[in-house]
Amino acid sequence: MTTSRFLLFVSSLAIAGGGGYAAGTRGLAPELSAYFSEPALGETVVPRPVPTGEVIYYQHPDGLPEYSAKPKKTSDGRPFRAVRQSEDVSFEPVKATAEHSSAAGSGDGRKILYYRNPMGLPDTSKVPKKDSMGMDYIPVYEGEEANSSVVKVSLGKLQRTGVKTAMAERTVIARAVRVPGTIAIDERLIRIVSMRTDSFVEDVANVTTGDVIRKGDDLFHFYSKDVAKAGAEYATELRGGGKPGLDVGGALQLRNLGVQEEAISSIAKNRAVPRSIPYLSPSDGVVLERNATTGMMAEAGDVLFRIADMSKVWVIADVPEFEATTIRQGAHATVKVRNLPGKTFDGTINLIYPELQSQTRTARVRIELSNADGLLLANMYAEVEIASGDATPVVAVPNSAVIDTGDRQVVFVDKGEGRFEPRDVALGVRGDERTEIRKGVEAGEKIVVSANFLLDAESNLNAALNALTAGEVQP
Repeated sequence: MTTSRFLLFVSSLAIAGGGGYAAGTRGLAPELSAYFSEPALGETVVPRPVPTGEVIYYQHPDGLPEYSAKPKKTSDGRPFRAVRQSEDVSFEPVKATAEHSSAAGSGDGRKILYYRNPMGLPDTSKVPKKDSMGMDYIPVYEGEEANSSVVKVSLGKLQRTGVKTAMAERTVIARAVRVPGTIAIDERLIRIVSMRTDSFVEDVANVTTGDVIRKGDDLFHFYSKDVAKAGAEYATELRGGGKPGLDVGGALQLRNLGVQEEAISSIAKNRAVPRSIPYLSPSDGVVLERNATTGMMAEAGDVLFRIADMSKVWVIADVPEFEATTIRQGAHATVKVRNLPGKTFDGTINLIYPELQSQTRTARVRIELSNADGLLLANMYAEVEIASGDATPVVAVPNSAVIDTGDRQVVFVDKGEGRFEPRDVALGVRGDERTEIRKGVEAGEKIVVSANFLLDAESNLNAALNALTAGEVQP
């Protein structure tokens, strides 16, 4: 009798060990191994409930993380095991399926359409699943497929990635346009010295091209038969009791012959015409051209001197064609000259030339500067900074918020609860800190200004995945 009991005990251990080995080699969970193992000697056998409910999915017979929504066989011909609603196993994806598959929904009532690969691979599943690294597949809810580019980010991940937002608001866009320029003489301040009648030139002043002269300095003396005749008549009028005046009688005739007021006043005072009449500099300036020579005969209209008044100068700046539309007449400009380090000159744009330079594709603008100290010289190289933009407030976002791919411009709008929506926008003027948004965003919306490239990559990935797999997963 003792021998029989011993043999029965050994046989029980062999059967239990064989069942446990089979369950272990097949990768079954402990809950499932009970179906295949025998109870140990003396153990009370509790029958396991028979699975009930609909088949919600099919699992690989070896317990591998491989599932199917329909009956399927392994490569060696074995059928996948049917998993019903009542089954509760420890494998996490199976449990998630038992919770969600019958209703295909989430805790907030939204319907789960399918699950997508967490690494962005073109792989989807109708049931919960893990990838080869053990990461859970991500559920895609009803309604999300309509806007598959919307990005959802958890609060913890938002902090780690450094996503920051700012408000789109109405403001004035200002930007400095920096362009090269050249100092030029104001054409309106150039004086031509010439005679209106044939004259002999005498006693030319000792000045040459480039010399600086002052208003009233002697340039030369001249003798003209016509001027001497008109001066004699004027002196006779005065000696006969006529009243001196520049707009009547002989004085007016002298003025018409180009005699300066100082010379006419001298004739009126002395009641006589001098042998030669002095010609004085009409303004302060720099001698640009000297053609007068002592003893020469100057015909009417001959240019004897050209004098440039340098109290005001121009800066001619070349603005690139794509920047020309942002420049307006009257805009403030700051000018710096390399020859004068540390010096800054302020002026305004008083002319935008109505043509483009064909070779450089630039528009010329003219800036007027005061040069009372005479520091600015013609043809100096200048660095010009022009304030551009309109004074009218527009909808604008920080420059960092705009993702410009060349083909399209995108910003991300914060929809709350970790959801971010990409928006195609039409851009306007770009300032130093903000960019005008003409279409796509309204004032008051929250815009992502930091880490938006990560969101853009995720959004493009979502859109591509849904485009590739929509036909496979949609019923």
